[in-house]
Amino acid sequence: MTPPAIFVGIDVSKARLDVAQAPAAPAWAAANSGEGISELVQRLQRLAPALIVLEATGGYESAAVAALMAASLPVVVVNPRQVRDFARAKNRLAKTDKIDAQVLADFGEAVRPELRPLPDVAAKELGALVRRRQQIVEMLTAETNRSLLATAAVGKDIEDHIQWLRNRLKDLNRDLNEAIRSTPGWRERDDLLRSEKGVGPVLSLVLTADLPELGQLNRKKISTLVGLAPLNRDSGQFRGKRKIWGGRPTVRAALYMGTLVATRHNSVIRAFYQRLITSGKPKKLALTACMHKFLIILNGIVRDAEALSLTPGLASQDSC
Repeated sequence: MTPPAIFVGIDVSKARLDVAQAPAAPAWAAANSGEGISELVQRLQRLAPALIVLEATGGYESAAVAALMAASLPVVVVNPRQVRDFARAKNRLAKTDKIDAQVLADFGEAVRPELRPLPDVAAKELGALVRRRQQIVEMLTAETNRSLLATAAVGKDIEDHIQWLRNRLKDLNRDLNEAIRSTPGWRERDDLLRSEKGVGPVLSLVLTADLPELGQLNRKKISTLVGLAPLNRDSGQFRGKRKIWGGRPTVRAALYMGTLVATRHNSVIRAFYQRLITSGKPKKLALTACMHKFLIILNGIVRDAEALSLTPGLASQDSC
């Protein structure tokens, strides 16, 4: 008789890694340190699980995930909200590190989240720069709005801060561009993406840093990953409007701005947008549909380019 597949959940904190299994088995823990992670990897290699599930915890999981991947273990990092929803559905309201680890293991067994490529160290650094740039832009917007109502007592201070933020934004743009152009694979993808009208430097950066799966998933999966796949809201006789939700907000925000440009300058997206508006679709709905179409186009462009580069003989012919 074939033994059941083993699913492992790891609850991560700054100092500790709590480990649980499904089907249920005694839980255990390891230190979130070099020595502890080494012990974790060795034990899990002997266990040979079908899947190892961790939550994204803002970076505390990075070292463990990197070590598990290096050991060719099947590890996936999931959205904490999905796990919390799963726990509520199972009426598991208590919360401890051990309980959280068991919930992750059970989530892995029940949901079987798909393994996806995780960003390497360089991509994580790029992602951190992209997110810092977004924070600077948000602070700059907030300070600019405050300056409109500021009194003389604080107006000079706000203007000084605005100037500092503008200089910092300029520095970050330079750092991001240098990071992209100094990495051959990223440079080629950047050139490829920016050849499509509507894709500027910011959207290209965000797609590179926060969507490494671009070109590797089919149209439905990439749309769901970003949060642009319309999801049904039906119950009994009720038929609700399909809505988009979840996904990766940084990618969706950058894609929104790129799509706005594309509706004016990209012939395919412009024609699609105008057709939707002419048929009576609200502008917001039409723009969302265009975002979805634009993402599918970009996914196909990257997929086809990568397939071409892997086809013997074709890459060398193109360079002639």
